Amino acid sequence: MQMKKVIIAAVLLLCVGTVSAQQTLLNLSLETRVDYQRDEIDGKQVPDNSGFKGRYLNIMLNGDIGSGFTYAYRQRLNKQNASESFFDATDWLYLTYATPNDRWEFSAGKQAVAIGGYEYDISPIDCYFYSEYCNNIACFQFGASAMYKLKGGNDSFLAQVTESPFRTEKEMFAYNLMWLGRHGVFQSLYSLNALEWMPGKYVYYIALGNRFNFGSVECEIDLMNRATEDHAFFLRDYSVMGFVKIALGSHVNLLAKVTHDVNKTTAVGDLCVVPGTELTRVGSVVEYYPIKGKRNVRLHAGYNYTFGKADERNTLRDKQTMIDVGLTWRLRFTPLS
Repeated sequence: MQMKKVIIAAVLLLCVGTVSAQQTLLNLSLETRVDYQRDEIDGKQVPDNSGFKGRYLNIMLNGDIGSGFTYAYRQRLNKQNASESFFDATDWLYLTYATPNDRWEFSAGKQAVAIGGYEYDISPIDCYFYSEYCNNIACFQFGASAMYKLKGGNDSFLAQVTESPFRTEKEMFAYNLMWLGRHGVFQSLYSLNALEWMPGKYVYYIALGNRFNFGSVECEIDLMNRATEDHAFFLRDYSVMGFVKIALGSHVNLLAKVTHDVNKTTAVGDLCVVPGTELTRVGSVVEYYPIKGKRNVRLHAGYNYTFGKADERNTLRDKQTMIDVGLTWRLRFTPLS
């Protein structure tokens, strides 16, 4: 409750400052999602993971401070702080400076670790079920980045250094390079990553996110290979995620998704998909937007099933069934300038 009072007070102060100074653009929005889900493993209900769930309650601020500086902030109001740090429940809070020609951007603060792939990139409130990998990666960390846009704006290259997603009480870092491309029907989120999982020990990613847009049909395929010094070879520790969305008019979307996570090694180092994992998850979702011409209210109903080799360290389980229905709504306030 105290945290919510602090956030509301901060928002009010920003609004007052914006009105009086007439130099800060403030975009304020609120979003939430509530689901009812039934989780079963081999036909037996999992009581702790079944029932009504308040998935997300997010507040977001972003705006243009002036002279090339912009900011972005998202806070999860329903997420507990794991420590005394208020930032545990902050997804991102960063400042960006863009050069006058818009070719360079420099950012610092808490931001998403630049790992490729569209499943990883999607806002959590819009994802109905994840792969084993994405269920276990702490994707928001403090750091800094620089991005260069080629002439025409179709290709951008980003270099980033952040805290490691696997950080403990000891200082550890992640080093990330990303290509963001847009060429006709094709878009890319490709990355090379070196993430410390222990001080001085790294897990290396090649992550290739591919998106194709064909009018009312959108397809995504993500490929990720992981390796360490102890198992530095291809297609022994990897994930594949496939997604298709078909728009049926302006109100209904049909979604289908499959994920496949494998780690055939015996070496430690991959803390997201542990050794011995071979899990496949398949499912489909129907989305319905009841308000004509708007996307701020959404109903959904979905089903997914997981099968394969798993143990107690996995988030997903063999013969796991999930049925999920829910409501999402978003409220955007009039920008102030």
